[in-house]
Amino acid sequence: MDFTDAQINRYARHIILREVGGAGQEALLNARVLLIGAGGLGSPLGLYLAAAGVGTLGIIDDDTVDLSNLQRQVMHDSNSVGVPKVESAAQRLRALNPDVTVVPHKTRLTAGNALELIDGYDIVADGSDNFETRFLVNDACHLAGKTLVSGAILRFDGQVSTFATHRGGPCYRCIYGDIPPAGSSPTCAQAGVLGAVPGVVGSLQATEVLKEILGVGESLSGRLMIWDALAAEVRTVRVPRDPGCALCGDEPTITDLSRHKG
Repeated sequence: MDFTDAQINRYARHIILREVGGAGQEALLNARVLLIGAGGLGSPLGLYLAAAGVGTLGIIDDDTVDLSNLQRQVMHDSNSVGVPKVESAAQRLRALNPDVTVVPHKTRLTAGNALELIDGYDIVADGSDNFETRFLVNDACHLAGKTLVSGAILRFDGQVSTFATHRGGPCYRCIYGDIPPAGSSPTCAQAGVLGAVPGVVGSLQATEVLKEILGVGESLSGRLMIWDALAAEVRTVRVPRDPGCALCGDEPTITDLSRHKG
């Protein structure tokens, strides 16, 4: 594509990278990424993907900005309190980079709309805060043949992985099996989270999304990155595909989204 002078200036630090160049920047501008959630993880995800020039960013969230969000959800500000998160996010991202088309989806992801929503995007980045949504996103991405970059945070810890079952990699169920019983695991609202932790984990997710679009480096598919902020330690563990997985195994028993609510 022919870049404008403004685009050459904006993306100069990308274009001089051998692994990106003009062709890579064009790939970013043509890419379509769906963000699940516009909160703690969705904020750095959205900001860095928009800044990088990812051409279309879809954002799905049915919540409104609350004052308690602002300790970590840096895409919003005090003037956004009471505003739907997708509207606040869209305004911020459009101001950051007018090259980016932001598509707000003010709704909750459900079994009824997941496949249709995901179908319009190349990559899904999950920043949700509950197991029900994480399992739904995982199942839908597998059925749709989409790459999923997943992040999770709690207190001082974070995890990131990429799930690409269409390339033979494991899925989220290969690690965690099935949705845990309600109340068995605390949420950030119950256990707390250090405000900067989602910033780091969401930035790691954004990096993995950009790597997937550009086709550079080693994917996190088949690996789980675990970050302990208090110990200042990062470790990566191998996660093999489970042949007995109910979703992506050799004899799957989950072939649609009917087990999920909605």
